[in-house]
Amino acid sequence: MNVKEKILLVDDEEGIRKVLGISLSDKGYDVFTAQDGEGALRVFKETKPSVVLTDIKMPGMDGIELLGRLKKEDPDTEVIMITGHGEMDLAIKSLKYEATDFVTKPINDDVLEIALKRAYEKISMKRQLRDYTQNLEKLVKEQSAKLVETERAAAVGQTVAGLAHAIKNIAGGLRGGVFVVEKGMELGNDEYLRQGWDMVKTDVARIRAMALDLLNYAKERIPDYKLYDPNGVAREVLALMGPRAKEYGVALEADLDEDLPDVWFDPEGMHRCLTNLVTNAIDACADITCAERDGRVVLKSFAPGNEQYRAGYEVADNGCGITEEMMPKLFQSFFSTKGTKGTGLGLMTTKKIVDEHGGDIAVQSDPGKGTQFVIRFAPMDHTGAASEA
Repeated sequence: MNVKEKILLVDDEEGIRKVLGISLSDKGYDVFTAQDGEGALRVFKETKPSVVLTDIKMPGMDGIELLGRLKKEDPDTEVIMITGHGEMDLAIKSLKYEATDFVTKPINDDVLEIALKRAYEKISMKRQLRDYTQNLEKLVKEQSAKLVETERAAAVGQTVAGLAHAIKNIAGGLRGGVFVVEKGMELGNDEYLRQGWDMVKTDVARIRAMALDLLNYAKERIPDYKLYDPNGVAREVLALMGPRAKEYGVALEADLDEDLPDVWFDPEGMHRCLTNLVTNAIDACADITCAERDGRVVLKSFAPGNEQYRAGYEVADNGCGITEEMMPKLFQSFFSTKGTKGTGLGLMTTKKIVDEHGGDIAVQSDPGKGTQFVIRFAPMDHTGAASEA
């Protein structure tokens, strides 16, 4: 290597530091050492190494805590964990905290070389991605300067940024799953293979769902208004989402107004709205951490009771609710209350369809208790024009 790459070696055993330090120096690395976590943080701030090689079990601050501190200091740092026999659970835990790899004692030179190669490949990839991103940003700025500053251009830029962020989150999950699969293959561990494959399948499903949501949101479709039973759409959604609710241990219930008359509206579009809302509600109840109670989702149909609106739906859950800070962002591009697990496209699409129906969508939430989404839509005729109630 032309320019020596810096490595910080952290181990409370002086013998390991000396022997491993000499070996790494012979391989052309610029090696710095520390005997404990606190010392490692001091050396790290002074030397800024791109790779840290640390023992998991050390007196005082252990390797897991040091990993977290290093990632907080510089998220791009690649950390390789050194483990002893019987510490495999800790090694797997370190991967969840974004460790690059782990090697076991006694350290095999070939295994260490492979781990270091992976680390520097990731570093190289990040650098290339950073350069590409900077060049792309420059290109976008140059092209944007040639365009008229319109509201549409601003919306497109926001959409691209949101989509890129969503894809980045899913790609990160896929990389993690692939890594666990590769580790399982390397160690001949069927449990790692199963866990990694489950992670990959989950993120592939997320990609598919995001692509479908994006297509549904982006395409210019003309609503197909029909004289249809609002409760018919609700029952279809309940039947569709029943298995998902059962899988997550969530009670899915109906509260339908059987006196509702048939109404001119787009059944396919409204089906999509309710499917999005019920899916979100089930997900909100699937992991209730705010209180120990069984998850419950209720889909309700009702007559709004005024001339402006002909029919309405409510989807209520007893999940943890939505914070006051999140409420104004719910229908913004690519905003999701699910963090990295969601894309926000579902609510964007839902609002678009409700707007097509001349209706409105409102949300109320009580953090710690639950959330209610309410849709009301105006009576339409077969052309899509608002008709008299």
